[in-house]
Amino acid sequence: MNWIILLLAGAFEVAMTFCLGKTKDATGINFYLWLCSFLVAATISMALLTKAVQTLPIGTAYAVWTGIGAVGTVLMGIFVFREPVTPLRLFFLFTLIASLVGLKLVSH
Repeated sequence: MNWIILLLAGAFEVAMTFCLGKTKDATGINFYLWLCSFLVAATISMALLTKAVQTLPIGTAYAVWTGIGAVGTVLMGIFVFREPVTPLRLFFLFTLIASLVGLKLVSH
């Protein structure tokens, strides 16, 4: 169950970075709406991470949480913000995913 909570925490970290990306071009009230959304997503993400580390090893949980955020943010950058896709970028993305899976497999 706490792995699911950790996955949700990672998803909210991706939502947090999405909101951060949207503030880049926002002005006026839209800027403050994206800023508030960023703060809400960050708070939920941290709260879920705090819950998950009650039973998961903190080193593994934190690494997986940041990894989910990193992978999700790179994918969002590619698909939503039209960032470039290069073979090296994809290679390192897949090595990060493999590392996260490996940490999950060796955690008790």
